[in-house]
Amino acid sequence: MAGEVTTDSITVLDAAHKYLDLLKPAATAEAQPEVLKFARWIGESRDLSAVNGHDVAQYAEHLPPTVTDAARRADTVRAFLKWCKERGYSRENLGTHLRVRKANKSSANAQTIEEQPVYLTKDGHDALVAELEGLKDRRPQIQEDLKRAMADKDFRENAPLDAARNEQGHLEARIRELESTLRKAVILEGNAANPGDVARLGDVVTIKDLRTGGEKTYTLVNPDEVGAGSGRISIASPVGRAVYQRHVGEEGEVEAPKGTFRVRVEGIRAQ
Repeated sequence: MAGEVTTDSITVLDAAHKYLDLLKPAATAEAQPEVLKFARWIGESRDLSAVNGHDVAQYAEHLPPTVTDAARRADTVRAFLKWCKERGYSRENLGTHLRVRKANKSSANAQTIEEQPVYLTKDGHDALVAELEGLKDRRPQIQEDLKRAMADKDFRENAPLDAARNEQGHLEARIRELESTLRKAVILEGNAANPGDVARLGDVVTIKDLRTGGEKTYTLVNPDEVGAGSGRISIASPVGRAVYQRHVGEEGEVEAPKGTFRVRVEGIRAQ
């Protein structure tokens, strides 16, 4: 079909190296750290043609306004993405989606917020590590799926290609999310100094529903490590908020879709 745009298959990392090899030594030394950082963030083994504007816009969010050289770093990546379009590795100049956020009154706290620790139980931390390793193990298979799908040069109605690209996008986004969480993770260990008198992260808490008289026991965890049916409850959930940092015997109000009710902390045990 006239005007149909096709792209060459190349991974993000390979394209980065090709681009850097073309630069003069001084320019290479300046551009290399940011270009390779971008490649790692997007996914080094990811097919460049599968990267979209949303991915690049998300990377821009990775550049907080508190970083003084954010504009220069963004320009470095824009130049690389423009070159990728010129070489036929991407259908559009993805650099147009990379926009650095403007600093505002709260920007002074942005870096502090970004660096705040994420408290996890040992089991929760291990589960996230296992999930991350499993997702990384899936990368080669998705890459093979992309290669097979791209063998069909008719990109107009290539459902397998679209599915593979979507799966890769979700995979890389989850990998980035897990890596960010684990990078800031602080593992909660059992502490004898905590007598279990107040409900904290990692504690096993017995909660009584004052409507029904029923009791349930949960481990209070960070939202990042909640698993369905695992006996854990997030401190960000309605029930978790109602009992978090409360003492045995204290009551809290739960705001649920079917109405508000009260619960009481019956017991607290530090793991």
